[in-house]
Amino acid sequence: MSGVYARRIAVAAASTALAATTGLLNAPAAQAAMPTPVSASTARTYLSQLTVAAEGSSSGYSRSKFPHWITQSGACNTREVVLERDGTNVQQDSSCAAVSGTWYSEYDGATWTAASDLDIDHVVPLAEAWRSGASSWTTAQRQAYANDLTRPQLIAVTDNVNQAKGDKDPADWLPPRTAYRCTYARAWVHVKHYYDLTVDAAEKSALQGILNNC
Repeated sequence: MSGVYARRIAVAAASTALAATTGLLNAPAAQAAMPTPVSASTARTYLSQLTVAAEGSSSGYSRSKFPHWITQSGACNTREVVLERDGTNVQQDSSCAAVSGTWYSEYDGATWTAASDLDIDHVVPLAEAWRSGASSWTTAQRQAYANDLTRPQLIAVTDNVNQAKGDKDPADWLPPRTAYRCTYARAWVHVKHYYDLTVDAAEKSALQGILNNC
């Protein structure tokens, strides 16, 4: 792991906690969106800079090696922060659980009024990150990644759509709502570039195809 990257992920861990704390106090009432990913042109540049390598092994992988959802502020964990951020008119109880609100799932265009119908998706899945370089990270670094509120890495979406995605990369799965695929590809590359993760050849080709038409 490069020294630059080690410093970058350490800063990410600190900024994640700070951003979450200040966001809960100062966020606009209806932001209803994950952080905006880089532009298509920047994503194309970033994609050209990623190391192309065959995916590593899943050996040793466990979701528990990416601790989530961590407490962000008070009683609020990362999931509840994202639900509040991505929804409209979200009301939370004293435990910070979302008890009402409306959520639009960008992946499939569905609208939900129960938080239980939503998963918080890691745009670049944890297992995909593991196979792309995160297996060499420390647990603290993986925790920062799994709870990153600053990059376009976490988004509230329909639960069964997220489950259909699993840990697939864009060569094997894309959001069913085609209008969102450009944003999704931009977010995927943004996250992989920031965390210095590799891409395999099929994944890169799929991403290039999307980004060239954005």
